[in-house]
Amino acid sequence: MEAYCMKCKTKREIQNPQATFNTAGAAVTRGTCSVCGTTLYRIGMTEAHAGLTKPEKYAHRSGKLVIVESPAKAKTVGRFLGKGYTVRASVGHVRDLLRSQLSVDIENGYKPKYRVPNEKKEVVKELKQLAKEHAEIYLATDPDREGEAISWHLMEAAAIDPKLARRVVFHEITEHAINEAFAHPREINMDLVNAQQARRVLDRLVGYSISPILWEKVRSRLSAGRVQSVALRLIVEREAEIEAFVPVEYWTIAGEFRPESEKKATFTAKLVKIDDQDPELGSEEVVRPLLVDMEQAAYTITRIKRGERRRKPSPPFITSTLQQEASRKLGFTAKRTMALAQGLYEGQDVGEGGTTGLITYMRTDSTNIAEVARDEARRYIAERYGADFLPEKPVEYTKKVAGAQEAHEAIRPTSVFRDPEKVRPYLEPAMFKLYQLIWQRFVACQMEAAVYDTLSVEVTGNGSAHTYLLRAAGSSVKFPGYLVVYEEACNEDKKPEEEDEMNVRIPASIAEGQKQELIRLIPEQHFTQPPPRYSEASLVAALEEYGIGRPSTYAPTLSTIQQRGYVERVDRRLVPTETGILVNDLMVKYFPEIVDLQFTARMEEDLDRIASGKANWVRVLDSFYKPFAETVRRAQAEMPVSKSGPEPIGRACPDCGKELVVRYGRYGKFIACSGFPECRHTEPWLEKIGVLCPKDGGEIVERKTRKGRVFYGCNNYPACDFTSWKRPLPTPCPKCQGLLVIANKREAQCTACEETFLLEQVVGETLPEG
Repeated sequence: MEAYCMKCKTKREIQNPQATFNTAGAAVTRGTCSVCGTTLYRIGMTEAHAGLTKPEKYAHRSGKLVIVESPAKAKTVGRFLGKGYTVRASVGHVRDLLRSQLSVDIENGYKPKYRVPNEKKEVVKELKQLAKEHAEIYLATDPDREGEAISWHLMEAAAIDPKLARRVVFHEITEHAINEAFAHPREINMDLVNAQQARRVLDRLVGYSISPILWEKVRSRLSAGRVQSVALRLIVEREAEIEAFVPVEYWTIAGEFRPESEKKATFTAKLVKIDDQDPELGSEEVVRPLLVDMEQAAYTITRIKRGERRRKPSPPFITSTLQQEASRKLGFTAKRTMALAQGLYEGQDVGEGGTTGLITYMRTDSTNIAEVARDEARRYIAERYGADFLPEKPVEYTKKVAGAQEAHEAIRPTSVFRDPEKVRPYLEPAMFKLYQLIWQRFVACQMEAAVYDTLSVEVTGNGSAHTYLLRAAGSSVKFPGYLVVYEEACNEDKKPEEEDEMNVRIPASIAEGQKQELIRLIPEQHFTQPPPRYSEASLVAALEEYGIGRPSTYAPTLSTIQQRGYVERVDRRLVPTETGILVNDLMVKYFPEIVDLQFTARMEEDLDRIASGKANWVRVLDSFYKPFAETVRRAQAEMPVSKSGPEPIGRACPDCGKELVVRYGRYGKFIACSGFPECRHTEPWLEKIGVLCPKDGGEIVERKTRKGRVFYGCNNYPACDFTSWKRPLPTPCPKCQGLLVIANKREAQCTACEETFLLEQVVGETLPEG
């Protein structure tokens, strides 16, 4: 008889097996590992149990209760467990700190004061009753710290007997994973629970200490948070860099050449050296005499270098890279990406007799892949693409993210044989696109590298004043490898010239010593560019790079700073508002440690140490809170009042005639009557996009459907019914002067004559994709 050994991390023969019953009355076999001696434990009736007497204590109980977070997850898990199991959902957290007070007893070891919210009392009542009736209770919440904490809160709130409770963990909701998890239950890991409690208490201490000061000194409804304040600082400081940036002029010179043996084929090479020195082309005055000399120079190919370049596939997705790639390729916000991924993880009906989980758990910072999944991917690649596309050995990815846990897995499909086209009819379009992205990235990560033939050509020009070295480089795909499945999106912050450097087409007839005819010189004026504003994708990448936040915090952080009115999302870029800049300036001045990148990263490391049992959570909180409390007292006394009234919008209230003003609520900006509370008139805040309505000349504004999908309409609605799913452009149609909208990433289309145009032609440059 075998059981799973936690020390050997594999199944081992049970030595000296003893048949007995656990406190819940379930038949179990206990023994030791035949290799390392660790105690082994296996649930299930055997012949050795015949004639043994079952314990009486829980004899009145029967059946097995399984508690998960969501109804969707409950449906999928219940399907695989079958009869004999009652599966219920807690619908998220069942206990939390009170909102009306700090809810942390600082003098008594930072003891949190939890309560069951009113909306969860019925859920907890039902779970409490079910827990009294069942002989075995399995807590099957998510496999991270938050999931562990939810399981612990369920035990506390529903008064579950610890002797009956078992924690089961699975990273995918499939029959095999669930059976494996239920075969190896464990106790609740209090180290993980305490790490989550420490995070919650830490965030409450910061938020409830600083936010009231901001309410009093700046504006109501403002908030400060440990991670959100650092994210805001990054955005504000990037804006300051942009504003302080002074463009510097510089020039580049390229030459178009034709080999002497060619009649038509030409290629372009870029000037890289003048008399073996890097060219300093700071103005047209410097460039003009060089052009005159280069026009008269004689050009010869002095070096040809042929080579081969291998391009390896990217690792499988973790939370941050999924959010970044979904932003770049699909235009999804981090919040939308995580909501769709949650649906794929919890299960969808894809015609297999019920719901099934399509991807592994989506909050992870590990690129680890289960051996069974890796083997399945290799089998699929061999069958679909052939042996040439399969590496000799399986590709392994080592973790790079600080604190990543190897027990966790990368985000991958639960079966690569469930390819995107098979599930497409069953998924809504956005969910299908995300599944396809995850599937393609995972399959590609187990494939051979792409191989390119590279060619570098150096052309030397001998002029009367100088010697010029020009260089051209080109590449062509020799073997596509993983590119037949997937290619990573370009970084939206990359300069176009960086992408074009290897894309020069060079005639095959070139040879060293061959003379070249100069067709034309191409001088171009440039100006250095400021750093780009953060997109959601690049901000998540920056937070991850600095070690700030964890997979579960990225999306909520981005949502919070936008809802609070600190940051606005303009053309997919994050722009700080005046309020955001003011709050950040105050935080930097009065709470420097809270917004210090290294301090915040160290706090994350401390939380990781608590989770691994290497630090005591109360001591970690104590070392933070004592100096922080002093900082709060000083800020309360020294921070000046800069409170200003609500901003008027220049329009009267239709109900009472008083002025309408901009206010901030829990979900961000809205318009309200200045006569509140006597007059309770409110309107949604509509973002103008700088385009006039083609029907009545009103302002076109960005709106959202009830499900959160963005569309564009006239601000004179309902008097004007103009709407468009596609974003209108301020530039009129070059052909008929009609309204242009963005048709796709590269093209604009006229709503009147339906002609299409390249975006770069009508707006000067392609709109940002990130």
